[in-house]
Amino acid sequence: MELQGLIEKLKLDYLAHSLDTLCEQAGKKDLNYREFLQQALAAEWAGRHQKGLESRLKQARLPWIKSLEQFDYSFQPSIDRKVMRELAGLGFIERAENVVLLGPPGVGKTHLAIALAVKAAEAGQRVMFLSLEKLMTTLKKAQQENRLERQMQLLVYPKLLVLDEIGYLPMSREEASLFFRLVTRRYEKASTILTSNKSYSDWGEIFGDQVIATAILDRLLHHATTVNIKGESYRLKEKRKAGLLQQAKPLTEEKTP
Repeated sequence: MELQGLIEKLKLDYLAHSLDTLCEQAGKKDLNYREFLQQALAAEWAGRHQKGLESRLKQARLPWIKSLEQFDYSFQPSIDRKVMRELAGLGFIERAENVVLLGPPGVGKTHLAIALAVKAAEAGQRVMFLSLEKLMTTLKKAQQENRLERQMQLLVYPKLLVLDEIGYLPMSREEASLFFRLVTRRYEKASTILTSNKSYSDWGEIFGDQVIATAILDRLLHHATTVNIKGESYRLKEKRKAGLLQQAKPLTEEKTP
């Protein structure tokens, strides 16, 4: 069987596209058979990995792509870089632990959440991103159409679920109950990253019921890392640079649980 036929049979699509270039480079570098085979297989793997990454990022529904390298730690010195480096290692996903990012609007919570999600996707993990508003709309619609169990399964499946903007809008008792059911289903099975502008002591107001809030926090924080960001909004910083705002007064420290 000819080489092209073997490549097609083995479905080495990415190797097929780069084979001529690889052969030319092998001749110039005088590579032996083992070295050439290594480069050929590496080209195929790189193509497959990139395609898989693009597919996972599309399924994740991230609002934009951000990386940890793009984050301006000098503007948010309250963040422990060592903690972020540990989270970037994705050990928390292997252990099915959670991450909660707390802080006022605009301090970079969503940026960090997305950056960790991108890291997970690059490592081959299934990821999903939802704002709290989108999550509630999805769950309530599924409940009305008698397919809540199926929807819950879809939300439990990703190894990492990012829930953004917890606390910006109050929740009804029905919504709080649905949220609790999701947290319980994912508990010790998969990881969740949450961002919130409210300290834990205010979560009773978010969920409209202190008992439900306590039950949710009990499961979320049993195995979790909390990152408290105390600083100024990036968006306000840019406006201040442009001379559109006066210097802000120092922020008081956020309440801790």
